[in-house]
This record gives sequence, structure tokens and C-alpha cells, in this order.
Amino acid sequence: MTTKDKVLRILEENKGSHISGSKIAKELDLSRNSVWKAIKQLQEDGHNITAITNKGYRLDTDNEILSSHSIYKHLRSDIFDIDVYSVVDSTNSILKLEAEKGAPEGKVVIAEHQTKGRGRRGKSFFSPESTGIYMSLLLRPKLSAYESLSITTCAAVAVARAIELNSDKEAKIKWVNDIFIDNKKVSGILTEASIDLEGGGLKYAILGIGINVFSPAEGFPKEIEGISTSVFDKKDYSSEPRGKLIADILSIFMDYYKDIQKKSFLSEYKERSLILNKEIDVIKGPNEILSAVALDIDDDFHLKVRYANGEVEYLNSGEVSIKKSSNN
Repeated sequence: MTTKDKVLRILEENKGSHISGSKIAKELDLSRNSVWKAIKQLQEDGHNITAITNKGYRLDTDNEILSSHSIYKHLRSDIFDIDVYSVVDSTNSILKLEAEKGAPEGKVVIAEHQTKGRGRRGKSFFSPESTGIYMSLLLRPKLSAYESLSITTCAAVAVARAIELNSDKEAKIKWVNDIFIDNKKVSGILTEASIDLEGGGLKYAILGIGINVFSPAEGFPKEIEGISTSVFDKKDYSSEPRGKLIADILSIFMDYYKDIQKKSFLSEYKERSLILNKEIDVIKGPNEILSAVALDIDDDFHLKVRYANGEVEYLNSGEVSIKKSSNN
């Protein structure tokens, strides 16, 4: 950990209060000049730090830059090793490289901005600067490839619960991986796995989560305008919403993940379903869309649907959309 990171950790722990440079220097076994230089570097990075003679330094409560320390202090587990970047192409791509190098389970990569955020089925995920959560978590589960859907569904429940813990919004889940508020998408989840071809299990899985925490100042792009929303209606960093939300997601997810094969989150996943007992479109391909009714979600998180011709099918992947007549 660099001197700058060490100083930031202490400022985060005392956020909103002044702490003297001499006290920071003593705690970190540094010179006061080294502390001053670190403060200057943090200010240049954009952190809102005020300095008052005879009082010391204060990280203001409206400091809006994410840091690992703004997340660690809200966590209930020490399994996580968190790196926060200002900008990356994709947090999943960065973490995949770490996974191939042998990074342990619990490694987390978070970015303030993604230039090539990815969604399912080759779609992009809009990732504007400083308004969302874009993170990836490395897992090394003892699961078969067939069971890997449990990771995505477990994460969906964790995200929905964390959103409700931190806001006054009700969060629903659209099978299989999208979180909705007021019938608009607020979060997407992408799980990418590396398969052990000999054993048939997972070498590792990368759980990617993107959340619109605040609406971007310039608005959402036209292609998703009207179908996307944010957790909070306006920017308010006084309660550290992004750091707290990230910590709650990780903590809730790991509580379930420890015994993921028990699928204790199944009932909540079904209760939060946005599509059960509704008319939907099953998108089989670019030129094939079939009308159906969503009947159930089975114990393996497959979606049971009945088509207009009476045929019943269990879907284990794919895309569905809710018919407007059922979206109420």
C-alpha cells in the first residue's frame, strides 16, 4: 500500500472530521512532510480534502470518489481484496487477467468508468463516469458448469436486497440477470466462467455487476432512455451510497455463496420475479420471437414457459421481455 493509500485510509476512517497531520504521521510512522505530500496528491486526484490550521485535514462528506477504503469500512468480511480504478475497458476483462495469473477468490475490481462495459449476449453496458457501480468479483467455486447459473441468481438476490437496504425503492428481478425498479432496468449481471475440461467443473467464475446508482447528468442514451432508471433520484454523496451499496452487495452475496449449493436464496429469487404469471416474449433469435406465459422457476433456476400453442419448455438461458399489456 502506497503512502497516499495509507493516508486516504485514515481520512476515510475519520470522514467528516478533522485529524491533525501530526496524528496521521505518528500513526503511519511518517514525517509530516510525507503526509502533506500525500494530501496534495489526493487533492490532485479529486478528493475533497480541506485543511485548517490547528485542526488538521478533513475528507469532506461530499467526497464522491470511490476508494477501496470507502468500501472496506462497511464490509462484514475480510475475504475481499479490492482494487479501484478510475477508468478501464471492462472490469471483467481486467479480473480475467488476474484470475489467469492465480489471483485468489475474493479479488474485486471496481471502476469509476468503463469504456467497453459488457452485458449478456454481446450487448454493451452503459458505464458513465462517477454515477454507477461497475465491479467484478473473482470466485473459485466447487460447482459444475451446469450449476453456474446459481452464481448469477444468487447475485441478483444480493443486489436487490442491497438496493432496498440503501434506498426506499422496491427491487424486482427479471429472469435471469436484470434488476428492475418501477419496471425499468437499474442493474445487469454478467457471469463469465472458465471451465476445467477434464473435470467438468469451474476453474473460476467472474461475477460482473453494473448498477445505475445516479442518473447521468446528460441523461441515458436514446437506445435505453425510457427503459433505464437509477437507484437514487438525485446525487447525494453525504451517506456514501456507492461504497455502502457495494459493501452490502458483497456481504449479502458471500453469506449465500458459502453454501451456494443449498440454494437458500431460491424462494426469494422467485418472490422477487418480475415476470412470473405474466405474458412474455421469448427471444429465440433475431428473427424468432415467441409469445408465452412465464409459469415457474424450477430448482435449477430454469424458467418454465407455456407457448401459445400449449407447448411447455424450460429455458436455461436466453432473453425474455415482458409484454406491455402485462407490464403493470
